[in-house]
Amino acid sequence: MKLIKAIINPYKLDNVREAISSLGEFGLTVTEAKGYGRQKGHQEIYRGSEYQISFVPKVLLEIAVPDDVLESIIEAIVNNAKTGKTGDGKIFVLPLEEAVRVRTSETGDAAL
Repeated sequence: MKLIKAIINPYKLDNVREAISSLGEFGLTVTEAKGYGRQKGHQEIYRGSEYQISFVPKVLLEIAVPDDVLESIIEAIVNNAKTGKTGDGKIFVLPLEEAVRVRTSETGDAAL
């Protein structure tokens, strides 16, 4: 099992969610986040004054998946979150040692 953490633009969330849903029944946790990568934020002009925006709004997706669907989920995220511009996001994949469904006590892939 793997835990996918994907940081994407908020306006791409619905596209990514629909793409993941089309691949099967996967749980998805979404957290609002702010941060920056290489772009170090950006500048905006409001009423003639320039403002430095240090932290860019993003969303953090967390998805626990079995190993056999990992690549298809990553591909779905990339294809549906990508704009080709700086700040599209990042995907991190972490090993997931155990999962337990609280309601039934199922473990492993069955708990996902």
